[in-house]
Order: sequence, then C-alpha cells, then structure tokens
Amino acid sequence: MSAAPGTNGVLVDRYGRVARDLRVSLTDKCNLRCTYCMPAEGLPWLAGPELLTDEEILRLVRVAVERLGVTEVRFTGGEPLIRPGLVDIVTAVAALQPRPRISLTTNGIGLDRVAPALSAVGLDRVNVSLDTLDADRFTRLTRRPRLDAVLAGLAGAAAAGLSPVKINSVLMRGVNEDEAPALLRFALDHDYQLRIIEQMPLDAQHGWDRSTMVTAEEILTSLRTAFDLSPDPAERGAAPAETWLVDGGPARVGVIASVTRPFCGDCDRTRLTADGQVRACLFATEESDLRAALRTGADDDELARRWRTAMWGKRAGHGIDDPTFLQPTRPMSAIGG
Repeated sequence: MSAAPGTNGVLVDRYGRVARDLRVSLTDKCNLRCTYCMPAEGLPWLAGPELLTDEEILRLVRVAVERLGVTEVRFTGGEPLIRPGLVDIVTAVAALQPRPRISLTTNGIGLDRVAPALSAVGLDRVNVSLDTLDADRFTRLTRRPRLDAVLAGLAGAAAAGLSPVKINSVLMRGVNEDEAPALLRFALDHDYQLRIIEQMPLDAQHGWDRSTMVTAEEILTSLRTAFDLSPDPAERGAAPAETWLVDGGPARVGVIASVTRPFCGDCDRTRLTADGQVRACLFATEESDLRAALRTGADDDELARRWRTAMWGKRAGHGIDDPTFLQPTRPMSAIGG
C-alpha cells in the first residue's frame, strides 16, 4: 500500500472518496439493552482512563474540522446523552471555524430535558432510535419499559427546534416487521422523518443471520400496503438513505439498505471511537490509535497525518457479501453509529 498523499489535507482514500462526515462516539455505555445490540447483562465497559477526555475529544474534532476538511460532526454512543460533558462539548464544537453541522444520534431517553440546552449551544438536529410503537414490544426489544421516555424525547427535540427530527428504526423478522406502516404514519403525524434500517452484523453476540434480516425490498413492500411511494428526484449524494416521496410528497421516507444495496462507493464518513481509535468503515476490522499519539505528545500536524494515513487505507466496500467477511470484534455500541 502506498502512503497517504500529503497534499490538500483532506481525508481522501485510494478510491477518491473524501471523508467530510465525522462520527464521534462519546461513550460505549447505554441505558437500554436492545436485543440486536447487546446481551441482557450488558457488556464490559471501557475503563475511565481508556476513554478520551472532553479536552481530547475537542482537540481531535478541531483537527478534523480545521485541518482535514470535516464539515459535519455527529455525536453517537453507546448513548451520548449519558456523557456528562455533552453540552460543553457541543458548545465548543459550534465555536469552531469553519463551523461544522452538528447532530446527535440517541435513544431519546432524557432528550426532552436536555434538548433546549443543546439547541441553545449549537446542536442542529437529532436522530432518535425507535423500533416499535407498542409498549410491550419495546420492553421486550430493549429490556427496559421506557417507550414513554423516548416519545417524550422526540417531542422535546421538536419543541426545541432540533429539526428535522429523524427516527431510525430497525425491523426484525418475527419481532416488529409488521410495523413499518405504523411507524411511517406516526412520523408523518408528528412531522418527523422516518429512516428504516436493515439490521446489520454489529451485535455483540455475533448472532446476525442474513436469512432472518428484513430486507429493503420487504420494507418497501410493507410500506406500499398503506402509502404510495415514488422515487425521490432529489440528488442522494453521500446520504446513506435512499428516499421516497410519500403519497406524492413533500413528505419522504428513507430506507438504509447497508446490506442489500450497499452505498460504499459514495461513503464520506470517518469514525472516532470513545477510546480514540479511527475507523475508516463501520465494518472495519482494524483501527488506528490516536489516543496514544495524543497522550505521548503528538502535535496537530502529526495527528492529522496519522488520520489521513488511516483513511487512505479504507477498503472499497464493507464486503458483507464476501464469503471471507468477518464481523467486527466490537459491537455497534462500542464503535458508534
């Protein structure tokens, strides 16, 4: 492999893709135990000293924005709302020049309480995970009876102006595969934007089975039992969701078909884990350690160089359909969404 180019500073890979969207995991911990993500007892969490401090996170985000061309920063987890310094982190990132767009992916628990503060300091919008509108199903899926808290979080985000409020839903065969029309109706009624996501091989138990996954085609077929869907004429760009006009528009619904309709050729994302590892792909099996460089005195130029090198090695695609595909050792909660 040739070395990463040193010109123009952006996070370009060997295939010409440029990473401008940074996903930053603030913690691997979560206050839910979703069955497709982790076991009921939870996982061995990162020890405190392994986590990046607020100052370390901000330094790396600053390097990404000021030196590497990142224009969008999304905070993820685990559950990012349980990070004590979240509001201060958003405040500092919003003060960067050029100012990146700032978003948050959350399960929504507690969002109603903190949404006004986050909006006031510069958070632009949120994605909230919600897989079912049935309270009993929610409890079985997440192992916590917190549906009302999530719904309150969605309403609180909208009231605080964190729009568009997007809902991320994963459908699972034999669990909630029948809920696509109800979830879309709920989103339309509340002026939220629904994104339905194919279940991906990122569970801690490594129990994912493609044969039991609800595919994009099945999702669209289900939605069409209640709505008229037509292709969205808007340019998709690097967005992970393929969007459809609902009943002629302007409302839209998105389907993220990471498995059956991969969009790797247009990927513009780079990822930073809560313990300071750069991941070029959600499904990568290798990482590049920036935490060690930070803590041994690397200057910003060196951090930027290491990040560019990490992204230069990005593979052409995630390879889920390849017989040699290996699921990442880390689950989604540890990688960040």
